[in-house]
Amino acid sequence: MGGEGVDGIEDTQGGFGVYVHWPFCKAKCPYCDFNSHVRLVPPDEARYIAAFRREIAHMRALSGPRNAETVFFGGGTPSLMAPTTVGAILEAINEAWPLTADAEVTLEANPTSVEAERFHGYRAAGVNRVSLGVQALDDADLQGLGRMHSVAEALAAVGIARRAFDRVSFDLIYARPRQTPEAWAAELRRALAEGCEHLSLYQLTIEPGTPFERLYGAGKLILPDDDLSRALWDVTQEVTAQAGLPAYEVSNHARPGAEARHNLVYWRYGTYAGIGAGAHGRLVSGNIRHATFTERSPEAWLKRVEADGHGIISDETLSAAEQADEMLLMGLRLKEGLDLARHARLGGRVDPERLATLEAEGLVALNAGRLCVTAAGFPVLNAVIAALAG
Repeated sequence: MGGEGVDGIEDTQGGFGVYVHWPFCKAKCPYCDFNSHVRLVPPDEARYIAAFRREIAHMRALSGPRNAETVFFGGGTPSLMAPTTVGAILEAINEAWPLTADAEVTLEANPTSVEAERFHGYRAAGVNRVSLGVQALDDADLQGLGRMHSVAEALAAVGIARRAFDRVSFDLIYARPRQTPEAWAAELRRALAEGCEHLSLYQLTIEPGTPFERLYGAGKLILPDDDLSRALWDVTQEVTAQAGLPAYEVSNHARPGAEARHNLVYWRYGTYAGIGAGAHGRLVSGNIRHATFTERSPEAWLKRVEADGHGIISDETLSAAEQADEMLLMGLRLKEGLDLARHARLGGRVDPERLATLEAEGLVALNAGRLCVTAAGFPVLNAVIAALAG
């Protein structure tokens, strides 16, 4: 397993996973800037299976032999796929990169009643973890976020998921218009009462090119100011920690041992194959680390794969400095922090004066060879990273 890092130094840390992108949605949410597309005619899943198989084989040639520790079906809305499609893709992945005995296989799903009916089929296909896009436990806010489910439907889907899978996570968005810390605390406690092992809690941000950006620019969408946003952040940390799901990453909370292992591959700077339209990958071949990116348009990706065996439109060799910057950017998102020895081995350097300043301000700490962002530093994480990477 593995490959080599900078200057021929072997680097197999971080694990290996496979990301599969299903780019289709029933509707585009107004806050979303992901590579997702709405089509009036459902895609030809058999044709996509054949394309996934070809691109998987191509990525296997780039990566060399690896065992896949995680697989993640993201999107878009992967729960629009038939369970047999998911099973066929998993079969192709297992042929290319044999799944470890304890491999984590996650599928993102919308909590609508129609999609929840497929959960047992996904379990039979090999999925063992589901991540539900609940987003809010308030019907008016769900409508404002462009979601197609109600609170009742979402909670019913969570119950079905818990019966079908051993591991269940769901997402919520906070810092929504008119949201108060008291209302958010109550909503969080209601979410935690569902008994899931993992929650992804994202602060609403305005992304370029989205309908929310246009509304925000026109003054028709009012978000919490900095002080209120900070209060909502503090409530998030307090309520989840009290319930036994502390933050292990800036936006992710889990019971100990229930962390999302696939996402840890990213944050621990492992390697992963990105399969499907608009998927990113990080593959090591020899002593070269590749950053791959595939065609974003589903139809154009499909034609490229059928013609060339893959949809890659960018395959960049990362320099030592670029690898070090990526590792820093990812590692500091984690509560466990950045492994400084590994960072240095791959060419990284942290400026001692900037580090000392951030330590004095109580924003970072050194702990057993790891550089960790503190509880005080996480609300200003982007500024901390900018100071250390600059």
